[in-house]
Amino acid sequence: MKILITYVSFSGVTKKVALKLKEMLKADEEEIIPLQAYTSKDLDWNDKYSRSSLEMNNEKSRPNFHPLKLNPLDYDIIFIGYPIWWYVEPRLIDSFFDYYDLKNKTIIPFATSGGSGIAGSLTHLRNLYPSLNIKEGLLLNDYINEEKIRTLMQ
Repeated sequence: MKILITYVSFSGVTKKVALKLKEMLKADEEEIIPLQAYTSKDLDWNDKYSRSSLEMNNEKSRPNFHPLKLNPLDYDIIFIGYPIWWYVEPRLIDSFFDYYDLKNKTIIPFATSGGSGIAGSLTHLRNLYPSLNIKEGLLLNDYINEEKIRTLMQ
C-alpha cells in the first residue's frame, strides 16, 4: 500500500502533525501550498472582510494551489490534513478534492484545532464528495494514536 500524507498548514501546527505521520507510517508527504500565500491579515477570523472569512462565507470559493510534485492518483491511501476553520475544512481542501479524482482511494482526514472537533468537516466533505471513500478522521495535535491510525487504514 502506497501512502501519501498531504495537508494545508497556515501556522505550522498541521505540518508538524503531518511530518509525525510521515515518519510513523513511512509515507510520502507533500504540502498543499496556496497559489497566493495567506498573510496574518488574511487569516484574521475576527475580521469579516479578511480573505479567510470571505472564502469561508462563500461555499463555492475554491482558492488555487500550486500543483503537487507527487501525484495523489499514484497512492492507495491519502491522509489529508487541515486546520479546522468555521467548524469545517478550509476551502483550499475543497479545491484539492475538486482537482483530483480520488475515486477508489482511501481518504483519511486529519485535522488540528484549538477547540473545534473534526465531525463538522467530515460531514461537509462527505456531502460535497459522496462518491469518495472518506474514512472517519482524527483530530490530531501533539499525540498520535498509531493503533487508531492503522485501524483507519484497513
